[in-house]
Amino acid sequence: MSPILFELLLRSIWETVLMTAASGLISLVFGLPLGLALIATERGGIAESPWVNRALGAVINGFRSVPFIILLVALIPVTRLIVGTSIGTWAAIVPLSIAATPYYARIAEVSLREVDRGLIEAARAMGGNRWTIIREVLVPEALPGIVAGFTVTLVTLIGASAMAGAIGAGGLGDLAIRYGYQRFETSVMIAVVIVLIILVCGIQWAGDRLVARLDRRG
Repeated sequence: MSPILFELLLRSIWETVLMTAASGLISLVFGLPLGLALIATERGGIAESPWVNRALGAVINGFRSVPFIILLVALIPVTRLIVGTSIGTWAAIVPLSIAATPYYARIAEVSLREVDRGLIEAARAMGGNRWTIIREVLVPEALPGIVAGFTVTLVTLIGASAMAGAIGAGGLGDLAIRYGYQRFETSVMIAVVIVLIILVCGIQWAGDRLVARLDRRG
């Protein structure tokens, strides 16, 4: 691989890490509250409201049902409105975040649903309000599952960011298409695949270690 291609590879790795980290953080900030809202408003929840629960569920399912490549194109006007352009790394963060947020919300919902109902009832019996139950019971008890789900979300985002490269988002996907495929640079394609494997394995390893540590604390 030539020095120029190696420099492009390093830049593409940075762009992929940036897209994954930024959209992952946004999905955590918005997805976890959505998951909490789904759990809280379900039947028997701490803020039972079937209509709100159904509405939230419908919106989340609606976004999750759209394939990412279609969502990527459909959100071009929104992306252009937010960041001023529809191509590039920062532009890709918008559809990546919108796709990842409902995905992570459902994962968080599953983890939160595993919390022992007895603990919630005990907190209620001791006079705990909704926020106290969320802060002191739901999130701490579900934390290993929440972290594990976030790890899965980050891994999924790496694959989605590579897909976004197909329409000029930058990153490893863009490098693989422009140089590995269109210019028949086999070494570039192999390097991209190896880097993606390393990134995925590294994130999964770190997530698993953190989950194991949280479980021991529990």
